[in-house]
Amino acid sequence: MGHRSESKLFNGSEKDISLSSSKLTKKESLKVQKKNYREEKKRATKELLSTITDPSVIVMADWLKIRGTLKSWTKLWCVLKPGVLLVYKTPKNGQWVGTVLLNACELIERPSKKDGFCFKLFHPLEQSIWAIKGPKGEAVGSITQPLPSSYLIIRAASESDGRCWMDALELALKCSSLLKRTMIREGKEHDLNSSSDSAHVSFYGLLRANNLNSGENLPLNDSEIERHHFKDQDMYSDKSDKENDHDHDESDNDGLGKSEESDSDTSERQDDSYVDPEPIDIKETTYLEQSHEELGEAGEAAQTEVVSEENKSLIWTLLKQVRPGMDLSKVVLPTFILEPRSFLDKLSDYYYHADFLSEAALEENAYNRMKKVVKWYLSGFYKKPKGLKKPYNPILGETFRCMWIHPRTNSKTFYIAEQVSHHPPISAFYVSNRKDGFCLSGSILAKSKFYGNSLSAILDGEGRLTFLNRGEDYVMTMPYAHCKGILYGTMTLELGGTVNITCEKTGYSATIEFKLKPFLGNNDSVNQISGKIKLGKEVLAILEGHWDSEVTIRDKKTDVSETFWNPTSDVKQRRLPRYTVKFEEQDDFESEKLWQQVTKAINNKDQTEATQEKYVLEEAQRKSARERKLTGEEWTCKLFDQDSVTGEWHYKYADTRPWDPLNDMIQFEKDGAIQTKVRHRTPMVSVPKIKRKPTSQKKGECGFSSPEPDNQDSSGSEAQLMKHNTRIRKKGADLGELQSAIESIKETQEDIKRDIMALRSRVTSNSPTVDNQFLQLKHYIFILLLVLLQLIINFLFK
Repeated sequence: MGHRSESKLFNGSEKDISLSSSKLTKKESLKVQKKNYREEKKRATKELLSTITDPSVIVMADWLKIRGTLKSWTKLWCVLKPGVLLVYKTPKNGQWVGTVLLNACELIERPSKKDGFCFKLFHPLEQSIWAIKGPKGEAVGSITQPLPSSYLIIRAASESDGRCWMDALELALKCSSLLKRTMIREGKEHDLNSSSDSAHVSFYGLLRANNLNSGENLPLNDSEIERHHFKDQDMYSDKSDKENDHDHDESDNDGLGKSEESDSDTSERQDDSYVDPEPIDIKETTYLEQSHEELGEAGEAAQTEVVSEENKSLIWTLLKQVRPGMDLSKVVLPTFILEPRSFLDKLSDYYYHADFLSEAALEENAYNRMKKVVKWYLSGFYKKPKGLKKPYNPILGETFRCMWIHPRTNSKTFYIAEQVSHHPPISAFYVSNRKDGFCLSGSILAKSKFYGNSLSAILDGEGRLTFLNRGEDYVMTMPYAHCKGILYGTMTLELGGTVNITCEKTGYSATIEFKLKPFLGNNDSVNQISGKIKLGKEVLAILEGHWDSEVTIRDKKTDVSETFWNPTSDVKQRRLPRYTVKFEEQDDFESEKLWQQVTKAINNKDQTEATQEKYVLEEAQRKSARERKLTGEEWTCKLFDQDSVTGEWHYKYADTRPWDPLNDMIQFEKDGAIQTKVRHRTPMVSVPKIKRKPTSQKKGECGFSSPEPDNQDSSGSEAQLMKHNTRIRKKGADLGELQSAIESIKETQEDIKRDIMALRSRVTSNSPTVDNQFLQLKHYIFILLLVLLQLIINFLFK
């Protein structure tokens, strides 16, 4: 009777049970329900683990042909288990190719001209169907050609075989849990309690590979699997239940003292600290759609400017300060040639068509992917102001933030830039859209060279585009801007130079030459480009056209030409809308707020006021530089770090993990940090930076994935933080020991060197032969002992 009422209580089936027939209080009842809930999750874990690791739990296994991205077929050994399809090279299961997670798939028959029976496993929303690791923790599948990420086309030898496979897959898709329970009850379940720790690790790695720090191969027991993977939102029916539970925990714990109930209650509360909280309002930056945008027309007319007599006198004043070949970075330029925005803002012009990169990230063919990258690259040039204009030189520490919304993919592309150096002037930038699978980073050193009647603005540096799901980097350079007609003639701005876009991983590359107008050239020879797309040294396609209008592509093999890129009015209207930070939320050093007075004066055509306001900003910068020099203080960047070895600038909050649709919810930005809202806390896998110091640890917000390696989640317990700090101290101690060992080895090597030199001098001396031989033997013994000592030291500190 007591047992029945107890089960009714924690199943929640009956509410009107008399207190006399039940000895459980409401608090204890909730505890039993929680325990039952955890046991149920643990059972589900064990069932799936048993199906993956037990060789006897197999629904079906046979040879099947699978089509790769290269349109050719490969014969592979396929093993169907409840919930997963394991693909191997051979029936011995030694060479794992991949694991398809069937719960994400749909199944459909596929018509085919060839013999046999064809069907397709696919994700309806074109997401990945593959698990990240193999059943034994394999990180890389042994495949000779790449398989598609969002689908598999499979061919069976005959229609009967194919129908059989389709039926079995349909069963595995719809009835996985039933199959698992049936097979386990039939006696196929092995003793899970005796399974090794490595089995838990490989199982956990299979489902959530990116949640484990690769540097920490910690064995996971049942409770740790449950804690890391199964904490979800359904522990509490609503928010008030959670709050009440927390209140009860605190008050009950005080009254229970040190009884057995108190111990269990405390441990349960500690366990509850790992439960993800209810969804909370994300504290993110407010962005507003950009209201006004200036677009110049195509052709030379939009890039020329007739200078008034008043402004010509200003240019002559400027020219007195310079000489041919001189760098103009330290020369104060007149405000009438300034475009009323910062260079950091100007660099963001490349991302109004960032949706081309979203398409490129999904493109399976490497050649087509390169073409889409080149098309995106060209799309950044036609946006130009009318006339000959130069953006503001950014102030040291100046930052700029903006973003674009992608309506098709419901994602956002974030752009963050900072002026990280003033002399030389270096601008660092970072662009991220993890949901669509790409990010960009780079730094630009702006140089100006004066040649008499012309000057060139050279953008020295490179950008690096990364496709996160493919691990591909596309490194690209920039053309230079050439201004002519400064002293006589019409002032004209052109782009010149040869740029390169290279992908080392695929071997594809592109070169684009921006041509300056010849002396006797006509209007058609303005803004011309020509380019090539190559695989290795073989030219595959030729590009011809104008960077601000139409570009055609000609296939080398077929000799067929077609329009590659043309910024028509329709294309311009389909540009992604740009959003900038709300003015009230901007920092004093953000571009719009920092230059607001100069911009206002330029827009009012008040050159005197603009020059004065510009002088105030530049003088303040010079003053702070002098003060830092006097105190010996170094400038510290807010959002970027410089690699002390390579000299490259890296965004402090960079997160280059592939998007995880099961865990990642949305990407957002706050105070310059691009972050991801996640369903479950995940340890970050990151490469430690050389300059990173353990003292720079900060606490991140609960439920957010922040890319700083030292970030701790505020929902974690104090014990976790202490454990983390202890681990850092231990690593520091290990590094110290290693350093001392290296020093010891160096000293030993120096001793050996000195002894060898001494031996040489003895051998060449005129001492008696017997004595010379005796000295040689003695020293050889000494060298042998030193070598043995060095080997022992190497072994001890290995």
